[in-house]
Amino acid sequence: MNQQAQEKLTIAGIDYQSRLIIGSGKYKDFQQNLAALEASGAEIITVAIRRVNMGQNSDEPNLLEVISPDKYTLLPNTAGCYNADDAVRTCRMARELLEGHKLVKLEVLGDQKTLYPNVTETLLAAETLVKDGFDVMVYTSDDPLIAKRLEEIGCVAVMPLGAPIGSGLGIRNPHNIRLILENAKVPIIVDAGVGTASDASIAMELGCDGVLMNTAIAEAKNPLLMASAMKKAVQSGREAFLAGRMPRRLYASASSPIDGTFF
Repeated sequence: MNQQAQEKLTIAGIDYQSRLIIGSGKYKDFQQNLAALEASGAEIITVAIRRVNMGQNSDEPNLLEVISPDKYTLLPNTAGCYNADDAVRTCRMARELLEGHKLVKLEVLGDQKTLYPNVTETLLAAETLVKDGFDVMVYTSDDPLIAKRLEEIGCVAVMPLGAPIGSGLGIRNPHNIRLILENAKVPIIVDAGVGTASDASIAMELGCDGVLMNTAIAEAKNPLLMASAMKKAVQSGREAFLAGRMPRRLYASASSPIDGTFF
């Protein structure tokens, strides 16, 4: 990879080599999750505080005994929260469990069928958490105005959905993602909807700073192979964005120039 493509992703003052973030749900066990994490090259793993044991239950397997917070950045998330109060409470619980950990992924959902973000509650929770000293990475809709408002509130990364969570539909609205990117001064990371490697590449080719995924790897027939594919897809998409694609043309354009031909 060339030097320009190796430029680091910086979130809340911390530099990361990888622009891929993976989740910790739907895997067979913590060992499979760790193997996928290693294959993906990701340095950040997001964890649903309400669903994954990180010491809350002493008689159950503990994620922290398998995936070391000394090696990987844990990103506690508020999956399963449907209002601002629950989301804020969950982040505070994560801070206690992880001894003052400030980096969190905020997601406040609207309903159980679509898992679309409840933007109103998300804005309320973001304001409270930022004031409380958290570094907030926030899952949101692909609305450029809302994305900008979350940045103004002080979120350290804005994470618009590519498609509904777990749908695998890919990037459904690239135009809105482009609009978000045009006005952003914080990292923009596509969160949700990625189904396969080409989806991740498209997100990166649009100019996104990273991609977060869970189901695309965990529900693949071979999660470790898919994790490896996603690593390469994010890298190649980033290189293609930096390289600058050729213009689209209505008609053909000869690969070899006509001027100077002998006959």
